[in-house]
Amino acid sequence: MKILISNDDGYQAEGIQVLTKYLAKDHQVVVVAPNENKSASSSSLTLNQALKPVKIDKNIYSIDATPSDCVHLALCGFLKEEFDLVVTGINFGPNLGDDVIYSGTVAGAIEGRFLGLPSVAISLASWEGENFETAGKVAQQIINQLHTSQLSQDTVLNINVPDIAHNEIQGFQTTRLGKRHMSEASIPDEKDSSSYWIGENGKEADNGVGTDFHAIANNYVSVTPLQIDLTKYNEIDTVSDWLKDLG
Repeated sequence: MKILISNDDGYQAEGIQVLTKYLAKDHQVVVVAPNENKSASSSSLTLNQALKPVKIDKNIYSIDATPSDCVHLALCGFLKEEFDLVVTGINFGPNLGDDVIYSGTVAGAIEGRFLGLPSVAISLASWEGENFETAGKVAQQIINQLHTSQLSQDTVLNINVPDIAHNEIQGFQTTRLGKRHMSEASIPDEKDSSSYWIGENGKEADNGVGTDFHAIANNYVSVTPLQIDLTKYNEIDTVSDWLKDLG
């Protein structure tokens, strides 16, 4: 397969370098990634200025841009080659539950899906970052399995890997997204009390059996199939009923 690789931590991040190393063993890979950390950029696209890809090395490009920008330009812009799959990561830190709404890593994979390719986002689910090699081996296992299996073009796989040695992984679980409590309060800046830092993520709220939180807590690789259709179908009739009163 020919794989487009991107991330939100920047092209020099350890995670993307490990991911590239493992996927390049069995596939052709091209890296198009931000020039610096663009975490929590979600699916934002840069529309107020032109974006310039910079060739760093053979099949490695850096752009002062978001992950979605990078995937979009690679698939619709300066690269004339065709790809079979988009893989983003390995993210430094978890993308569990509500995190996927904000994640630039997941957003890069979503952009690949929007542009017609099956896509995978992979994260190392801790802030210690001690076992990127484990996540690299897991990525290799899963992508090689995908090579012989069918993944729908409207599906994004969100993969989280425990930050432990590979031989300590208990297995793979297909999961649903858990949920977090409301975020912690914003924090006034020490030098300017009229400015604020965004508070930390909320604690786990829904982390029971079957969730991505539960899988990681029990040393399993979490694999969550995501869909992008946000329509709440069971509310369509309810909304239609009260819209009738508007005439």
